[in-house]
Formats: sequence, structure tokens, C-alpha cells
Amino acid sequence: MKKNIYQSAKAFLLIILMTACSEDFLDLKPLDQEVTTTFYKTEEQAIQALVSVYDVLGYQETPGVSWAPFIVISDILSDDAYAGGGDANDGQDEDELNNFNIPTTSNIVRAIWIKNFIGIYRANTLMEKIGGVDASEEFKNRLIAECKFLRAYFNFEQVAYFENIPLLNRTLSGPSEYNQPQATPEQVYNQIALDLTEAMADLPETVPGAEAGRVTKWAAQALLARVYLFYNGVYNKELQAGTTAVNRTVVVGYLDNLIATSGHDLLEDYAENFKLSGENGIESVFEIAYGDTPPWWDWGYVRGGEGNLSAQMQGPRVAGSDNWNRGWSFGTVSQKLVNDIKNDPRYEYTVVTQEQLDGTLSKGYQHTGYFSRKYSSDAEHWGSDGQFELNRTCNHRVIRFSDVLLMAAELGSPNAQQYLDKVRARVGLGSIPATPENIYNERRLELSLEGIRYFDLLRKGTSFANQALTYSGIRGPNYVGDQQIFDVTFNAATKGFLPIPQTEIDLSAGKFVQNTGY
Repeated sequence: MKKNIYQSAKAFLLIILMTACSEDFLDLKPLDQEVTTTFYKTEEQAIQALVSVYDVLGYQETPGVSWAPFIVISDILSDDAYAGGGDANDGQDEDELNNFNIPTTSNIVRAIWIKNFIGIYRANTLMEKIGGVDASEEFKNRLIAECKFLRAYFNFEQVAYFENIPLLNRTLSGPSEYNQPQATPEQVYNQIALDLTEAMADLPETVPGAEAGRVTKWAAQALLARVYLFYNGVYNKELQAGTTAVNRTVVVGYLDNLIATSGHDLLEDYAENFKLSGENGIESVFEIAYGDTPPWWDWGYVRGGEGNLSAQMQGPRVAGSDNWNRGWSFGTVSQKLVNDIKNDPRYEYTVVTQEQLDGTLSKGYQHTGYFSRKYSSDAEHWGSDGQFELNRTCNHRVIRFSDVLLMAAELGSPNAQQYLDKVRARVGLGSIPATPENIYNERRLELSLEGIRYFDLLRKGTSFANQALTYSGIRGPNYVGDQQIFDVTFNAATKGFLPIPQTEIDLSAGKFVQNTGY
């Protein structure tokens, strides 16, 4: 995936015809070489604009603000991982999130806020301009559907993190409209449901290999289910997509349909999900591509590269190794997660222990002796060129088929037992009753260190989240540092939501109210 968004259509089409690499779909020249008065006229330009919307999915850094890779940040917020880093100063911003002592001036928080509104703006712009493109209605409808999916994705990440956000369904015409009020969560979630429901009608069921990364009807159905689980859990309400109710029965219907007819399935080998061979595979319902094309060197504009920064940040600090390449040891894995998963077959594919590392290991802040294996600096995902830290090649599996099976089971599909058994059988485990507790616990074993755990905790309620996210005295044999740096107290007053960035409060002319607990 890359933001070189503005190559000629001829070159773009040549790429589509001659390659099957998922990064190629986003390998075009920058949009700022064109102006809006002459752009949005041809199919080529519309595709280039669409690529610019997709490109924001891969943003993990806001220039001049902070790095904020989704997997790292969401796992640090959860009980799966600590802040980590080289030392206490190196991981200070991350540790504020880990300890729920988050200032309203947090650069990480501000970077998340900016990223998602960039994506929303670009999606809105293309939908407003698509009418002037010389193309078939089928072409236009598909691009609109993709923009609605992407707008829903950005809005969901934003509202799940911040709760009280402005709802922007169009581009703003000028400074007089800049001070938009915050919408209610209900308004935002219902718009997300409407966008995804409408997108389903015009999204394809499959895409050719050269377009891997473009979303499908099945991705929209799966994302809607994830949205429903979170919204219904946090607010105990049903979604409303325009005039259509989106309740539990509707969502289960979408998931059962996906499971039965999409062609998606579990990979035979659980570990393959996080290998290059598993990228955009049969288990991947929605995936964000990362890579080393083009090779990237520029520390001053990290966003320009396509490497997976989560993998770089979470990799162990090892030198002189044939198997690991100088990660930064953020997101060190907690003993709490290890205790829960160590007797499960998925443990060895989820966690790397310090004893498994060759080379010379430097122990950083909040060293636990455990690191993520799913997104890490392992040799298979080294870039072939460029600055090695900026060219990690592992894709982000946003929604896997196993997640779909477990969501359907949790929501009460009549096939719940079959779905749970299927997930467990893949790793050699026997059947257990498909109770709500067993299904929920299976998610921790199946999906840990994939950026999902924190939101799974919040949707179970503040009391439940507080019990899971407040812990002390838990320590493994390889921990380094005083116990107090590993003890965490959840700030229940915030309900788990991040603060609205203070810069946005200041710019809103009194329209924004800060979230509770800050």
C-alpha cells in the first residue's frame, strides 16, 4: 500500500494487469500534483482518488505529532501488553495510556484523531466529486460503496476511541463551518450502520488478486457485526440504518450468510495467518497491506513509507541475530496474558519468549521476557531494501474468519456450537459448550495481540473492564524493574475512552466538551 497516488491511468492499469501484489493497488503518485478544478474527471483520476482514501488505513504516524500504530496502541491499552520501549523516557507517552493517566495534550491521542478525520475527509470528497467523472454508473456505484465502507471504518475507530466526536458526512465549505458540534454516539453509530448497509449492495463478493486490499461485501457485513457488538455492549441499544433496524437477528443473518456463502474459511494452520503466505488468504475477510514498495528511508516523513510500524515497535531489541532484526520492544506482553494462554496450542504462535531469541537481547523498560509473535521484527518480514525499521512487510489482519465465527456464535446463531467447535478444532482442541462465557473466552485465546482485546473489554461494561484492567502483583520470572511499574489502575471515570485532544477543544470555539474523567 502506498501513497504515491498519482501516476497516469495507463501506468496504473499496467500494474493491475502485470502484478498480483496487494501493495500495488496503492502504488500511485501524490494527489497534490493535481488541482480539484481539473481532477475528478476520468476513471483513472477517480481510482487515484480512491487510492488516497485507502491509503489512510495504513497511516501509523502523523508528521510532527506522534507515531500511533493501531495494534500497538490498542494492545497497550488492554491487559495484553505494557508500554515497553527502551527506557522509561522512551515509552513515556505509551505508558500514560498503559496506566490510564492520559493527558489531554497526549500526542498519541492527537495523532489518532487527525488520522481518522483525514480518511473521512477524503472519502467525503470523492463521493461528492464522483458525479463529474466520465464513467459508468456501475463503476461510480462501486467507488461510492468503497468510500462508505472506509468512512464507516474511520468513524468507528474514532467513536470507539473518543465516544463524542463530530459527525462529518460532507466536506465543509469554509471557515464559517469549521466549528462543528459533537454528535451523540447514537448518531455516529447509526450513520456507520447506514454506510455499511448501503455499501453492501454495490460491493463485489470477490476481487482479483491484483486488487487485493479492496473491500468486499463480506468485509462490510463483518465490520457491521463488530460495530454492533461494541455498540450494543456499551450502550445496550440496537442500530438503526436509516429506516432499517439493525438488530441482533439481522446481524446474525449477515454473519451466517458470510460463513455459508462467501468462500472464506479457516486456514488449516493457525500460524499461517501471520506469515507472508497467509496474506489476503482465505481466512482474511479484511486486511490492511504493508510492505517495502517503494523502499523507504525518510525519518522525516515516516508516513511516506509502507512498513508496518507495529511490527517494528513490538519486535525484541536483538542485535546480531539471524532471525530478529532490532525491534524497539514496545508492547511487551503481560504475564496476565501468558497465564491465560500458556496451556493453549495458540500460545507458541502468539508469544515469543526471550529464551527463543538468538543474538544479543537488550532489555528495555517494562521488560517481561515476552514479545508479540504475530506482529514482530522476525526475519520473514524484513524489507528487501530501505531503512530496515521503516520497511516491515507484515499485513494487518483486521478481521479474520475465525473472528466472524466467534461473533456469530456470541450473538446467538443457531450454529453457535458448530462455529465454536470449528475454531477450536483447527488447533486440535475438543468441543466445549457454546456458552456466552466460553465463546467470549475463546476470543482471548484466538485473537490476542491483534488489537481487539481492549474493545472486547469495554463492551462488557465499565465494571467488567475495571476488573480486567486493574491488576497488581502479577510478575513473571524474567521481569526487570520494580513491581510498581507493572501495576495498572484503570480510570473507570473515563469509561475507557480517550480524551478529546486539547488542541481540538481550543479550536472548537466552545463547541466541544471534554470527555468525562479528564
